[in-house]
Amino acid sequence: MHCRLGRGRGGDLGGYLRGRGVWPAVFHPIDDRAAAVLQLLQAVGHRFDPPETRIDALPAGGDQVDEQSEVVHAGVALDEQVALDGRQSPQQLVRQAANLGEAASDRLRLSTDGVLDARRQRIFERRRCGRERLHLFPGADEKGTQGRPVCALVHPLLSALYRAVVHRQQGYRWRRMKTRELEYDLPPELIAQHPVARRDESRLLVYDRVSERVDHRRFADVPDVLGDALTVVNDTRVVPARIPIERPRGEVLLLERLAEDGIWEGLARPTRRLRAGTRYGPVELLEHLGEGRWRLRLCGEPDGETPLPPYITEPLADPDRYQTVYADEAGSAAAPTAGLHFTDDVLRRLDVERVTLHVGLDTFRPVAVEDLGEHPLHGERFLVTSRAWHRIEGAPRVLAVGTTTVRVLETLARGAPLAGCTQLFITPGFEFKRTDALLTNFHLPRSTLLALVMAFAGIEQTRRLYRLAIDERYRFYSFGDAMLVL
Repeated sequence: MHCRLGRGRGGDLGGYLRGRGVWPAVFHPIDDRAAAVLQLLQAVGHRFDPPETRIDALPAGGDQVDEQSEVVHAGVALDEQVALDGRQSPQQLVRQAANLGEAASDRLRLSTDGVLDARRQRIFERRRCGRERLHLFPGADEKGTQGRPVCALVHPLLSALYRAVVHRQQGYRWRRMKTRELEYDLPPELIAQHPVARRDESRLLVYDRVSERVDHRRFADVPDVLGDALTVVNDTRVVPARIPIERPRGEVLLLERLAEDGIWEGLARPTRRLRAGTRYGPVELLEHLGEGRWRLRLCGEPDGETPLPPYITEPLADPDRYQTVYADEAGSAAAPTAGLHFTDDVLRRLDVERVTLHVGLDTFRPVAVEDLGEHPLHGERFLVTSRAWHRIEGAPRVLAVGTTTVRVLETLARGAPLAGCTQLFITPGFEFKRTDALLTNFHLPRSTLLALVMAFAGIEQTRRLYRLAIDERYRFYSFGDAMLVL
């Protein structure tokens, strides 16, 4: 079905939107929320001149073909899930970590048939939604003002409609995703072992969810691609949290400061040979919390080694390269890696606001259960000033730098206080309220971070983007390249 709003030269809505550079080429049927917003837009148009609406044809049935669609079988039930069969069982895919924080094997496989086939993907989308995508912005080959690619939210008037369409349900109940859908096969040589010489020389894959356009850029191009969005970064600082112990030979990894008198929560190994009430170097273990976690007392400030991820096997010449240039508030066991690409020059060209979330290893811990909803996610502490949240809340568009920033923004958008501990678990089906664009690295298989990206960009879209990144030889994980999802 094609519904075209009036194209008169007067003050009609079509002319108004075209004058603003956001003339919709094609409208398709959408859900009730988006339809309500369309009615609102039409009401605004009546203030100028009532548009004339012309309908070319009646809506196509589920077994019919419209001008831009493929044949879809009429017998497909709405909201029916498509089975995704992994090539390996969960028992084969997950192994016991040999070191603290060690991730699951990188050689995890993704089935290349099933929903990845273009036709079955189309069927999947029609089963899931029973409706077409709404196109509101210029196509992939069109440009926005000043020759820049059109971003996801060109006009503030369309923000509500954009969220209703692009952030629609992904076909899953919240936290009902199967973990095997987070698997993919990554060649080991694409795991970045060291950062690039200059932070902003890393590559940037840009994906526009509305036009489905993909661009290959350099990170230094972010200000040109992003436009006038408010960029929100996580200014946490990684502490030298890996503390070796000699008898028994092992280590303690600090996770979170619990009190100002030196009380921390941390991981310690070998846990079976450690005893509560015993001091090991500068660390006194107070209470075993289970799963290798301990409440402990640290004598003095953290003075160990930088806790690099276990997949980085080469030594880091400059420890500051595992810190963002805006790192300020010490407290993280791992870096918010999407921010590692920024330089002072790039930051000067952006409108930047800061939040703080201290990253724990639970964010990066591989999922070892069959159903994602059964994965325990411990809380991470955050702090946002009232001034910062006032700016973020009122911004027309917000770019979240990293998945940790997304968790803060979406926690606050749900009425949480400006300081506390978030246990927000973002999976496909999640409704984003204050994240309009996402800048992130390429994440490990079977990780909650990958589930968050799928929730924002779409499950099948994320799969295709990761396959494209592998084909284009992008670098993965902490010191790897970045992806900007608009």
